[in-house]
Amino acid sequence: MKVRKAVIPAAGLGTRFLPATKALPKEMLPIVDKPTIQFIVEEAKASGIEDILIVTGKNKQAIENHFDSNPELEQDLEKTGKSGLLKLTQGITDLGVNLYYTRQPHPAGLGDAVYRARSFVAGEPFVIMLGDDLMKDKVPLTKQLINDYDKTHASTIAVMKVPHKEVSKYGVIAPDGEIADDLYNVKNFVEKPDVDKAPSDLAIIGRYLLTPEIFDVLEYQKPGRGGEVQLTDAIDTMNKTQRVFAQVFKGQRFDVGNKEGYLETSIQYGLKHPETRDALRKYIKELGKTL
Repeated sequence: MKVRKAVIPAAGLGTRFLPATKALPKEMLPIVDKPTIQFIVEEAKASGIEDILIVTGKNKQAIENHFDSNPELEQDLEKTGKSGLLKLTQGITDLGVNLYYTRQPHPAGLGDAVYRARSFVAGEPFVIMLGDDLMKDKVPLTKQLINDYDKTHASTIAVMKVPHKEVSKYGVIAPDGEIADDLYNVKNFVEKPDVDKAPSDLAIIGRYLLTPEIFDVLEYQKPGRGGEVQLTDAIDTMNKTQRVFAQVFKGQRFDVGNKEGYLETSIQYGLKHPETRDALRKYIKELGKTL
């Protein structure tokens, strides 16, 4: 069955970015001039995804507004001859994918957010894309997972090697043998293990391709670490009855889920943006002399 659906959980409170996220969704924080969630939607589109469900929460209306049309703005841009900005704005509305929305009324964990997509998924394999991770590679990471699924017809999770001292921030896998280039069997999945107990340095990085059986597990999944329903725990349970593979991502990952990573990502993208790259490069060189 073709993988054509994606779920983007976007119901988190964004407390790491307070006070900015008191009224503004974390997913709308811009990297130069593009909200982080737009990068995720564009990756889904580039991977062949047709339908996307965004799971939102309170005070997240700005996400829906961003992908909706704005006739007044478009009329003003057309009237003032700003054709480039008009085309850019209209392109956000006409991305070529179908966007749907549902709400998670209480922040009960990633597993709970994903479970709310059950009727949307409707028995098909699907992709989960987390907004804290922006990926760059010749082939989009989501497409890489879909390519693996086309061969194995099994759930596949994207992982990446991280510094050992940071493993407690992630879900981590215990690999159980490489079956193909960068594709591993998994003995078990562990959510945010203690550094001295981590089974490996291969961390889950925010892209999952799952078969619909995950919902049968999530239906009865009890809260885990932090008192929340952990998706990693549900994947570990499902792995006991059907194979769940892990693919090692070799591209470039940008973590925008914390202040340091967000600032670093903004600089990296700013150095490549045609409107900012030259001036920003000059500024950084001058700033470096004073540090």
